[in-house]
Amino acid sequence: MRIVVSEFISLDGVVQAPGGAQEDTDGGFAHGGWSGPFFDPEVVGVAFDEALRDADALLFGRRTWSVMAGAWPERAGDPFADRMNAIPKHVVSATLGEADLTWHNTSLIPGAEAIAEIGKLRAGEGGNLLIMGSPSLVRALISAGLVDELRLILMPVLLGGGKSIFPADGGKRPLELVSTVKGGTGVQVCVFRPAAQD
Repeated sequence: MRIVVSEFISLDGVVQAPGGAQEDTDGGFAHGGWSGPFFDPEVVGVAFDEALRDADALLFGRRTWSVMAGAWPERAGDPFADRMNAIPKHVVSATLGEADLTWHNTSLIPGAEAIAEIGKLRAGEGGNLLIMGSPSLVRALISAGLVDELRLILMPVLLGGGKSIFPADGGKRPLELVSTVKGGTGVQVCVFRPAAQD
């Protein structure tokens, strides 16, 4: 499988709480819902539809999975929601148990085994394993060299701090820009893949 990351991201690299005020207030983050003014359905909506259509499975960290599991089952009847609810899902967690996996077709990856188990999924058959949100997990996967594609939905805003998907370990990781599409709100959907090291 290919590991594909899809993130709403600010110009200063923040991915925290793009969808709503109370989505994630860790660290006193006060800008929840910041992506709303820049959402262009013809660009961003199409990008999300394509990412989900191309995915064979979804991968989440615990917090993102919990938010999604609390929202998507109620939206049945919409083609995007139906796909979200039907597709196989994996959640990485050290605190959830099997009894907590109430969202249909979810399997648990124990937190202590995450990198090894995700590496096995990546080495297996199939298309894309899509990750949305889950900044701590994405950061760990980038650090481990397990991300095959970054689909960054770049919003023209500076947030001044918040959670990032990028490792702060001093490592150099060259990327190749594969495509970019600009929306009328100034949003850009940029697709990057790892490039050869110099």
